[in-house]
Amino acid sequence: MNGASVPQPALWLRILHPLVRLIVLGGVLLYVMAWAQARLEQFHDRPLLSILIQIGLGLLAIALYHAYGKVIERREVTELATPGFAREWAIGALCGAGLYTASAVTLMLLGIYKVEGFNPVSFMLPALALAIKSGVFEELIFRGVLHRSVETLFGSWVAILVASLAFGLVHLTNPAATLGGAIYICIEAGLLLSAAYLVTRRLWICMGFHMAWNYVQSAVFSGVVSGAVADPGLLKATIDGPEWLTGGSFGMEQSIFALVYCTSAGVILLMIAIRRGHLMPPMWKHSG
Repeated sequence: MNGASVPQPALWLRILHPLVRLIVLGGVLLYVMAWAQARLEQFHDRPLLSILIQIGLGLLAIALYHAYGKVIERREVTELATPGFAREWAIGALCGAGLYTASAVTLMLLGIYKVEGFNPVSFMLPALALAIKSGVFEELIFRGVLHRSVETLFGSWVAILVASLAFGLVHLTNPAATLGGAIYICIEAGLLLSAAYLVTRRLWICMGFHMAWNYVQSAVFSGVVSGAVADPGLLKATIDGPEWLTGGSFGMEQSIFALVYCTSAGVILLMIAIRRGHLMPPMWKHSG
């Protein structure tokens, strides 16, 4: 190496690019996600068709995100790089399924969650469409667009805070949403998913975690997903206990057990990301 510094783009461009990404790419993905949500409701009683539609729209969203990075921003879209993606997605899925199961088993041991029987396995199918939609679109928007855009300007710590707040607040739009549930999601899920992104600086672990948590919550344990409308899953169960333990009408995300387990996992992942040197400083600290 000759020690020559790589020329930096003009300051106004470095400020403009993330802002344009937020408005243009974020707006496009929000529109497609709204269309996906409408199709989810339209084909609620036709789960196979609904799953196929969500897979197609999810692939479209990934393609749009990738095209924006390649064509508009003229960069390698490393956060969606495919080598090793299946392994990273599987790690995220195992973590998501494991953390939800740990929360549910804790309630079982306390006698709060009682299994009374089983529904047909086919009851596990409808939840897959919602899991795909949430896991793909929300991670592209909140981690891929929002987190990365804020991070470019203000660094990783501010990005974690902003993305977590936005992620929690958006869940207030769900039918049975509560302010407490939104706050819990800000802390537990916001930190965990941002940290999961920072560990690899890729989106696959986040997507796997998000999809698996939502799927196991609804398809296996018949739980309410973040204050949304609940559908019966595999287990017929009754839940009887205080809301601070069960999560109440909002679902497990508002349970103290989910808060402790997920926040702890998020802190561990964040420590790994820090050790790997994956956190970014604010723009003005690396603009030389």
